[in-house]
Parts: sequence; structure tokens; C-alpha cells
Amino acid sequence: MIILLVIGLAVVAFVASKFWTVFIGAGWSPTPLPTVRRMLSLAEVKPEDIVYDLGCGDGRIIIIATREYGARSIGIEADPFRYLYTWVRIIISGLSKKTGLIWGNFFRKDLSEATIVTLFLSQAANNNLRKKLSQELKPGTRIVSYYWTFNGWRPKKVDRKFGVYLYEIGSETDT
Repeated sequence: MIILLVIGLAVVAFVASKFWTVFIGAGWSPTPLPTVRRMLSLAEVKPEDIVYDLGCGDGRIIIIATREYGARSIGIEADPFRYLYTWVRIIISGLSKKTGLIWGNFFRKDLSEATIVTLFLSQAANNNLRKKLSQELKPGTRIVSYYWTFNGWRPKKVDRKFGVYLYEIGSETDT
């Protein structure tokens, strides 16, 4: 009987962790690692950059940005399960001095210190973010989106093989 209870709790925990974000409007689908690396290379990440990942999920983008590029990185995650998981990953990886994590809704967070913003959200979320990004980010800040575009903005670079779009504040906002 105890084994069935443990199995039942494990199934409930898995389902909750996988689908709970749908209820808060932030479904989770991790960006494939080759795409993460392409996003960061297309953005030309440098050690002096500050990379913000909106809806950072398991933290793969911020961890790679810090570990492989030496950048300071900040992830913003609304899902408490993913937030805790990512926090543990950052601590275990030894990157906590250069990698930060914020729990909450990125629409309500200040993004102004970012020099690069990465995201894999939805078309609606990207379009809703346009005004916030235009107002808060400095000219020259790069925005890298996987799969979804920004309606009305012209990407500076596109990698169709990976489905990655690079925008730059100041150039795309004029279109």
C-alpha cells in the first residue's frame, strides 16, 4: 500500500511540475541545447554582457551564458518548481557569483540592466513585451528569440535552421 502511495505521489508531482505552468499562462518547453548555443553565439555574448533569460525554466541559457561565455546572467521564472530546481543547479554548478535568479513575472521586473535578453515564449507574449522592451532597454541591447518573432520589428539576424531571431533595440523599433 505504501508503494502505491509513493508511486501516486510521484505521478502527481510529475504532472504538476510539467503542466502547472499552463495554469499561470507560462507553459514550459525547454529550448534544445544546440539552439541555446546558437542563440548565444548569434547574440555574440561577451564576458562584459548581462544576459537576462525571460522564463528561464531549468536555467540552461543562463548557466551556459555564464559558464561558456563568462557573462553575468539573470534568469526570471514564475514557476516555483522550476525556480527552485534552477536555484539548486546554479548552486551546484558553482556559478552563483555571476548567475542570478529572480522569482516572479518578468512583465513586472526591471530589465534595464540587460545587454542581451533571451526568450522562448509565445507569439502573444513577444508582442506584449515589445513596449516594455523598447522602454526599458538601452539602444544596442540584443534580444534573441527562439521560434517566435516580434510583429512589426525587423530582425537584425535570422538563423532559419535553428529558428532563432536576433533583434537590436534602436534598429528594429524604427520599423
